[in-house]
Amino acid sequence: MEILGYIAALIAAIAFAVLVIYLAKTLKAASRTLNDVASTLEGVEKQMQGITSETAELLSKTNHLAEDIGEKAQKLNTLVDGIEGIGDTVNSLNNSIRNVSNKVALSAEQHTEQTGQVLKWGSVILDLWKKKKQNEANEVASVPAVQPTEQPLPVKETSH
Repeated sequence: MEILGYIAALIAAIAFAVLVIYLAKTLKAASRTLNDVASTLEGVEKQMQGITSETAELLSKTNHLAEDIGEKAQKLNTLVDGIEGIGDTVNSLNNSIRNVSNKVALSAEQHTEQTGQVLKWGSVILDLWKKKKQNEANEVASVPAVQPTEQPLPVKETSH
């Protein structure tokens, strides 16, 4: 029975050796996996640094753009206020023109007879002026034209 004990111990030693060999292989594979993970994490860390710097730059540009938009919005508000002032001025001008037009119309209605007389007198004066111009034109046409002489004018000689 003693041999059985030795055989059992040998089998246990072989089983333990096989277990150690498989455990060593597993640990080596785990070590390689962890090395790959560490390498990958280093690459990710470098990429994150690049992304972080790009994000910071993008944030800076965004802040600058927001400030620029704020300034332009303020200028646009000033422009809109100016346009509003122009609109108020145009409305005021329209009201003034409307008031003057209403006053002229009211005055014309109140003084219709006088307006008619002024128009008649204006027409008469215009007719008289046209007749005067026509008479002046007829008088100029009836005056005989002066005929030029055909003899040459004498030329004076100068001595030097």
